[in-house]
Amino acid sequence: MKIIALFFCFISFSGVFAQSKATISGNVKSSDNENLVGATLLFASNDSQVFSTSDSFGNFSVTIPSGQLKIKIDHSGYIPANIQFEIKKDTFFSIVLEKDIAHLKEVVISNNKKNAITNLSNGKLSFNVKELAAVPNILGTTDILKILQLTPGVQNSGDANGYFYVRGGDPGHNAILYNGTPIYGMSHLLGIFPFYNADHIKDVEFDKSSSNAKYGGRLSSTTLLNSNKKLPSEVGIQGNVGILASQLSITVPLSNKTGFYISGRKTYIDEIVGPIMKSGSKNNDVKDMKYGFSDGNFTFLSQISKNNLFVLDAFVSGDELKVKDENLALRTSLKWSNFTISPSLITTISPKISMSNAVYFSQYSNDLSMEQATIQFNVSSYVKDFGFTNSVRYSFKNIPFESGFQYTYHNLQPQKVNVENFTTINNNFQDIINTNEAAVFTSIKPKIAENLTADLGIRINYYASGADSYLHFQPRAMLNYVPNEKYSFYASYNKQYQYLSLITTSSVGIPTDFWIASSDGIEPQSSYEFSIGSNQNITRNWTSSLGGFYRSMKNLLEYPYGITQFNEITTFKNDLYVGKGKAYGLEMMLKKSNGKFSGWLSYTLSWSDRNFDELNNGKPYFAKYDRRHNLSLVGMYDLNSKWNFGITQLFSSGNRFTMPTSWYFINNNPVKEYSGYNNAQMPNYIRTDIAANYYFIKTAKKESALNFSIYNTFNISNPIYVVLDVEVNENKDKVVVTQKEKVLYRILPSVSWRFKF
Repeated sequence: MKIIALFFCFISFSGVFAQSKATISGNVKSSDNENLVGATLLFASNDSQVFSTSDSFGNFSVTIPSGQLKIKIDHSGYIPANIQFEIKKDTFFSIVLEKDIAHLKEVVISNNKKNAITNLSNGKLSFNVKELAAVPNILGTTDILKILQLTPGVQNSGDANGYFYVRGGDPGHNAILYNGTPIYGMSHLLGIFPFYNADHIKDVEFDKSSSNAKYGGRLSSTTLLNSNKKLPSEVGIQGNVGILASQLSITVPLSNKTGFYISGRKTYIDEIVGPIMKSGSKNNDVKDMKYGFSDGNFTFLSQISKNNLFVLDAFVSGDELKVKDENLALRTSLKWSNFTISPSLITTISPKISMSNAVYFSQYSNDLSMEQATIQFNVSSYVKDFGFTNSVRYSFKNIPFESGFQYTYHNLQPQKVNVENFTTINNNFQDIINTNEAAVFTSIKPKIAENLTADLGIRINYYASGADSYLHFQPRAMLNYVPNEKYSFYASYNKQYQYLSLITTSSVGIPTDFWIASSDGIEPQSSYEFSIGSNQNITRNWTSSLGGFYRSMKNLLEYPYGITQFNEITTFKNDLYVGKGKAYGLEMMLKKSNGKFSGWLSYTLSWSDRNFDELNNGKPYFAKYDRRHNLSLVGMYDLNSKWNFGITQLFSSGNRFTMPTSWYFINNNPVKEYSGYNNAQMPNYIRTDIAANYYFIKTAKKESALNFSIYNTFNISNPIYVVLDVEVNENKDKVVVTQKEKVLYRILPSVSWRFKF
């Protein structure tokens, strides 16, 4: 197979053919004309070596001494390129790498399996979704958020919850961007089902510290979900048919410069989820329950000119849960939905300058209706964003820059409560909040020394809501030292502010949570974080990473009530508690990328605490999701061309909760006493999932496979909460407290058929 390298040389401003240093810049693409992210480049010149990595557009730029130059370009799953020539001036070139694939009886066999997860500096990870198909999942398709929970620094929330927690932060501290558009709804019911259709997502970029100045508004992580930006050349269909849900994705080329991708999913489980929920309870608490969700993705691409690509992305999802109990005369309906749309234009101005502009609209809403006897109760909320983003990549004096401007108009209704026939009609709702947020950012990647580079950024945010306004400077800095091709080290500092906050009201994944904005004296949340770490290439197949972090957080919010509280003597602002917190820990990962067996081992040792004046007598206490140990093991094994297998093993320390330490009776009424807030701990969370894929057909363009998965293979009881029953013994001289653990679901097998043609 050939490696195609196209060179385009530019004459330097001095007009001199030889100079002491020259800038090498360019782009790395696949033979399918896709930008390759994370390709490694080794430049060797005059006994010196410089390392570089292609960015999210496949671009790179380095400055090296002039003279004889050897370049090695490597990307997992592709044949390495080796180039040798004499450099005399600034040079730009484009490299096209051929896939490292052999064909045998129409079955694709890869000699160098493409990395499922790529370690980048400063705790960043890049995911190739297609290579994660063997990781067990209840629907037989890749669950992106569950994959994140198997990596260092990320904690799963246990059963019955789709949230995740990064480096001691809260669930609302994580930004999820679908092609650059913020998504506020994060999960389907109970966290069982994947929230995003993996067939429509090409790759995922995960940054535990939100270290890129381009992104802001959250204290913890940023997750970028990127759909395919390659113009389709032929019609394609792929999907998955399972016992709980099915999905279908279609690729349609309209011309050689225009095409689209469209995907959809739908459940048919109204009679299945009810029995699942009953399995953890001896009593039939749920008499009649129906649940369903559907979602869709759409990406339209048009190469309107040689240097301009137009992209239209859209995402929609809708969930509905209905519960009916005739014995209690209870009817409940809960609906929640997401909708986003974003047209964008990507422009290549010159080989060294590219620009992207996008506008977007994003909406998340939920609505809970309850009717019991003659009382009717309704609570709803929504958040809407209208935004614009601009980004320009360029170089100045051979130093790569990225700068841009962003604006967002937020429109929120935190909670609207209607209660009828409860003595009198009681309507209570928080005012609709309108806010404006603008930001400018610049990031720069200078080379400080031969093997030392920096990634520096500044983000300036202006936020206004009513009479409140804030101007915040958010610096980001990272140093990356690469002494050789086996080792790299980094150290970073990040400052973050968050203006929209998620208020969680349920611990079991019921989406009644709502978003509020900083207004009426509610201060923005803030944090700063330090982290250090290293990456090691142990062998060609084995890599490892080790790091540590410390994060301090201020103006954290706690809402101590349930779904809502409404009366005439309090306000929502007075019901919110404001406090601070800190988190710190160690993270490690050992990963094998190639060969029949691949996978990784992830371990996190961390602490996270909170301090609120109104809680625990003002003393610090452990946060709810302070889990001392988090261990994840992921293994994938290719037995032959027909079978592959996957296993995940999870171990986490139990969640924190508050338990009474003593009981006594006054006038036959039980009274509880507490020694501290979050003074107790749930049992350790242990779960083993296994999966097997049998391929009838597996070629580059066609696939037909059966997936067999078992969730919680060994039927381990992982409670979602604890209930205490208090009774007095027969002599009425002793209080007997019985602890009951509520388990939502145990072992869950599934079978599905995956196809592509």
